[in-house]
Amino acid sequence: MKSKKVNWGHVIVFIILILCMIVTLLPFVWMILTSLKTQAESICIPLKIFPEKPLFSNYAAVFTKIPFAKMYLNTAVTATVIVVVQLILCSMAAYAFGRIKFPGRNIIFGTLLAVLMVPSSFFILPQYLMIQKMGLLNTIPALFIPGLFSAFGTFLMRQFFMALPNELEDAARIDGCNHFMIFSRIMFPLVKPGLVALAILTLRSAWNDLMWPMIVNTSPEKMTLSAGLSYLQGQYATDYPVMIAGAVLAVLPLLILFALFQKQFIEGIALQGIKG
Repeated sequence: MKSKKVNWGHVIVFIILILCMIVTLLPFVWMILTSLKTQAESICIPLKIFPEKPLFSNYAAVFTKIPFAKMYLNTAVTATVIVVVQLILCSMAAYAFGRIKFPGRNIIFGTLLAVLMVPSSFFILPQYLMIQKMGLLNTIPALFIPGLFSAFGTFLMRQFFMALPNELEDAARIDGCNHFMIFSRIMFPLVKPGLVALAILTLRSAWNDLMWPMIVNTSPEKMTLSAGLSYLQGQYATDYPVMIAGAVLAVLPLLILFALFQKQFIEGIALQGIKG
């Protein structure tokens, strides 16, 4: 029997992918190990990789030092509202830009894309003044109102709508459907991969937002997780295992959601790249 020839190109690629996986997972493994250490073990020199005795009480301490459960609820509410409203508004705007011909469509869409060229920090002061005029400072609505619409989300969904065949619309018009019926009953269900990809990207951004909650809110009970974890950092000393335990609990929902919907997410990003 002839021995199979080894494809060294595939072997090299496989080794590189394994190294990349290790480099990617190493920070998460280090976070979990640090969250189980004592304060002395977390700052000792030389570094101590494994704790002598896993200290699970660090996770319970997070809920006693800050209103962590309330922050979890605030983050879940804020992220859910932003994701749901963005999916609705961005998909409707994307359908209009991609499938409906009206005067000035390209100019308006180009102006919308120009927003992506401006750093997000430029919008902080105008958004703060708007929230202040509305009397919503230090409230939960102040956390999600500026994120209810996304120029990137509109652009992403427009690419999916433009890739759908025109025959679908023609057949729907023959059956007497208007634009809203075509969008809601035919087009919207067909762009599910794009919706999942946009939902995960939007959820990650809303869940990890740090600067905006610290600007508009001052009460710990009105903070989100990313901003609330900063309260665990002391002025002179910081209990790093407790703070890292809070970070592990904060990132856990995103990891679970990505594990459940990674197929749709990757499919959506891949299709967007092909259709773009």
